[in-house]
Amino acid sequence: MRLMKWSVVGIMAFLLVGGQPVWGQEGEDEKAPEGSSDSGETFVEVVAPGEEAPPEGEIKAPLKSGDEAYELKLRGLEERVNELKEKIFRTKARILQLQETVVTGSIGAGARAVLMHRNEMGGAFKLNSVQYALDGQPIFKKVDVKGDLDDIEEKEIFSGNIVPGNHNISVQMVFQGQGYGFFSYVKGYKFRVKSSYTFTAEEGKIITVKIVGFERGGITTSLEERPAIRYDIQIEKLTPQRAKTLQEKAEESG
Repeated sequence: MRLMKWSVVGIMAFLLVGGQPVWGQEGEDEKAPEGSSDSGETFVEVVAPGEEAPPEGEIKAPLKSGDEAYELKLRGLEERVNELKEKIFRTKARILQLQETVVTGSIGAGARAVLMHRNEMGGAFKLNSVQYALDGQPIFKKVDVKGDLDDIEEKEIFSGNIVPGNHNISVQMVFQGQGYGFFSYVKGYKFRVKSSYTFTAEEGKIITVKIVGFERGGITTSLEERPAIRYDIQIEKLTPQRAKTLQEKAEESG
């Protein structure tokens, strides 16, 4: 695994001239052993105040006062569409489970995945938004409203039967800098962290993947280098009783 490191002096000098450094770490798509952690493939983009471009490079003209209500409606529709996509994906997973139950007569057949969102970032970073997708299908998307996202320490975002084999998780977390003291200049900066990870679902096994936003490095690490994402893996045997418990929990959470 390789990691491109920026010196503290270099980062500060680059930011002072309005730069937008991007650094990342690369990882191999290998199945992690039980109880292990992996950084997957992660990239961090730092956006200076007043220089933020719309997501995915879209260019938008400044909103006029009469357009703000229309923009809010569009955002609301987008949220509803994403929610429908998530429900469709979960329904597909449920259908797959029912098919396996009919064919094998056991709710514990096949493979199962549980995906957890976890926020371990410190007070210097506020989580503004998250987006998750499994095999290219959106499963969870949320924007922070008065701390309702940033305050979530851990949340289950997917639980369902999946086809044994390789699967890909993609995630984007956007953090707002809450600089203090020597790092007060970071306040107002945004950190867009994009990451992907490939895991292997095994027949007759449950794989739990915790996607963790955390601060890497130590006290001497500059704030710009700290946002990161890791994947904590746990694998256990998929018994009929365990599968039933997980399914009931998933249905209760919607």
